[in-house]
Amino acid sequence: QAQLVESGGGLVQAGGSLRLSCAASGRTFSSYHMGWFRQAPGKERLFVAAISWTGIRTYYADSVKGRFTISRDNAKNTVYLHMNSLKPEDTAVYYCATKPNTYPSNWFESAEADYWGQGTQVTVSS
Repeated sequence: QAQLVESGGGLVQAGGSLRLSCAASGRTFSSYHMGWFRQAPGKERLFVAAISWTGIRTYYADSVKGRFTISRDNAKNTVYLHMNSLKPEDTAVYYCATKPNTYPSNWFESAEADYWGQGTQVTVSS
Protein backbone atom coordinates (compact mmCIF):
# COMPACT_ATOMS: atom_id res chain seq x y z
CA GLN A 1 0.00 0.00 0.00
CA ALA A 2 1.48 3.31 -1.10
CA GLN A 3 1.67 6.00 1.52
CA LEU A 4 2.68 9.68 1.65
CA VAL A 5 3.42 11.29 5.01
CA GLU A 6 3.92 15.05 5.29
CA SER A 7 5.78 16.77 8.11
CA GLY A 8 7.36 20.10 8.94
CA GLY A 9 4.29 22.26 9.30
CA GLY A 10 3.78 24.62 12.20
CA LEU A 11 3.25 28.18 13.34
CA VAL A 12 5.58 30.86 11.99
CA GLN A 13 5.59 34.65 11.87
CA ALA A 14 5.18 36.51 8.61
CA GLY A 15 8.51 36.72 6.81
CA GLY A 16 9.68 33.45 8.29
CA SER A 17 10.54 30.12 6.69
CA LEU A 18 9.52 26.49 6.90
CA ARG A 19 10.55 23.31 5.14
CA LEU A 20 7.90 20.70 4.49
CA SER A 21 8.82 17.10 3.83
CA CYS A 22 6.83 14.31 2.22
CA ALA A 23 8.12 10.80 2.77
CA ALA A 24 6.82 8.20 0.33
CA SER A 25 6.66 4.46 0.85
CA GLY A 26 5.15 1.41 -0.75
CA ARG A 27 6.13 2.33 -4.30
CA THR A 28 9.23 3.27 -6.26
CA PHE A 29 8.41 6.96 -6.20
CA SER A 30 11.51 7.82 -8.18
CA SER A 31 9.34 7.09 -11.22
CA TYR A 32 6.55 9.38 -10.04
CA HIS A 33 5.97 13.09 -10.48
CA MET A 34 5.42 14.80 -7.13
CA GLY A 35 3.51 17.88 -6.10
CA TRP A 36 2.26 20.06 -3.28
CA PHE A 37 -1.23 21.48 -2.93
CA ARG A 38 -2.82 23.53 -0.17
CA GLN A 39 -6.28 24.16 1.17
CA ALA A 40 -7.25 27.14 3.29
CA PRO A 41 -10.35 27.00 5.53
CA GLY A 42 -13.52 27.24 3.49
CA LYS A 43 -11.66 27.24 0.18
CA GLU A 44 -10.87 24.70 -2.50
CA ARG A 45 -7.59 22.82 -2.67
CA LEU A 46 -5.11 24.62 -4.93
CA PHE A 47 -1.88 23.73 -6.67
CA VAL A 48 1.33 25.08 -5.09
CA ALA A 49 4.33 23.41 -6.73
CA ALA A 50 5.31 20.29 -8.66
CA ILE A 51 8.45 18.51 -9.74
CA SER A 52 8.90 15.99 -12.53
CA TRP A 53 10.04 12.45 -11.79
CA THR A 54 13.55 13.30 -13.03
CA GLY A 55 13.67 16.46 -10.96
CA ILE A 56 14.51 18.46 -14.07
CA ARG A 57 11.21 20.31 -14.38
CA THR A 58 9.61 22.36 -11.64
CA TYR A 59 6.36 24.29 -11.66
CA TYR A 60 4.95 26.89 -9.29
CA ALA A 61 1.73 28.72 -8.69
CA ASP A 62 2.11 32.44 -9.37
CA SER A 63 1.36 33.19 -5.72
CA VAL A 64 4.49 31.37 -4.50
CA LYS A 65 6.99 31.96 -7.32
CA GLY A 66 10.26 33.32 -6.01
CA ARG A 67 9.41 32.36 -2.42
CA PHE A 68 8.91 28.57 -2.50
CA THR A 69 11.23 25.91 -3.89
CA ILE A 70 10.33 22.28 -4.51
CA SER A 71 13.02 19.60 -4.55
CA ARG A 72 13.29 15.84 -4.27
CA ASP A 73 15.70 13.21 -3.04
CA ASN A 74 14.85 9.96 -4.82
CA ALA A 75 17.34 8.02 -2.72
CA LYS A 76 15.23 8.95 0.32
CA ASN A 77 11.87 8.77 -1.47
CA THR A 78 11.23 12.28 -0.18
CA VAL A 79 10.05 15.54 -1.70
CA TYR A 80 10.55 18.89 0.00
CA LEU A 81 8.89 22.29 -0.12
CA HIS A 82 11.13 25.11 1.06
CA MET A 83 8.98 28.09 1.96
CA ASN A 84 10.52 31.52 2.48
CA SER A 85 9.06 34.99 3.06
CA LEU A 86 5.86 33.44 4.33
CA LYS A 87 2.70 35.51 4.35
CA PRO A 88 -0.52 35.12 6.35
CA GLU A 89 -2.27 34.14 3.11
CA ASP A 90 -0.02 31.07 2.93
CA THR A 91 -1.89 29.67 5.92
CA ALA A 92 -3.42 26.35 4.88
CA VAL A 93 -3.19 22.60 5.15
CA TYR A 94 -0.48 21.48 2.75
CA TYR A 95 -0.85 18.16 0.95
CA CYS A 96 1.67 16.08 -0.91
CA ALA A 97 0.50 14.21 -4.01
CA THR A 98 1.94 12.02 -6.71
CA LYS A 99 1.32 10.78 -10.26
CA PRO A 100 3.19 8.14 -12.29
CA ASN A 101 5.60 9.30 -15.00
CA THR A 102 3.36 7.67 -17.61
CA TYR A 103 1.45 10.95 -17.34
CA PRO A 104 2.85 14.30 -18.50
CA SER A 105 4.74 16.38 -15.96
CA ASN A 106 1.96 18.99 -15.93
CA TRP A 107 -0.45 16.44 -14.39
CA PHE A 108 -1.15 18.84 -11.53
CA GLU A 109 -3.32 21.04 -13.76
CA SER A 110 -6.15 18.56 -13.24
CA ALA A 111 -5.25 17.97 -9.57
CA GLU A 112 -6.01 14.29 -10.11
CA ALA A 113 -3.31 12.53 -8.16
CA ASP A 114 -2.95 8.82 -7.63
CA TYR A 115 -1.97 9.23 -4.00
CA TRP A 116 -2.44 11.98 -1.42
CA GLY A 117 -0.91 12.52 1.99
CA GLN A 118 -2.91 13.38 5.09
CA GLY A 119 -1.74 16.99 5.12
CA THR A 120 0.27 19.21 7.45
CA GLN A 121 -0.94 22.52 8.87
CA VAL A 122 0.99 25.71 8.15
CA THR A 123 -0.09 28.82 10.03
CA VAL A 124 1.52 32.19 9.35
CA SER A 125 0.81 34.93 11.88
CA SER A 126 0.91 38.61 10.99
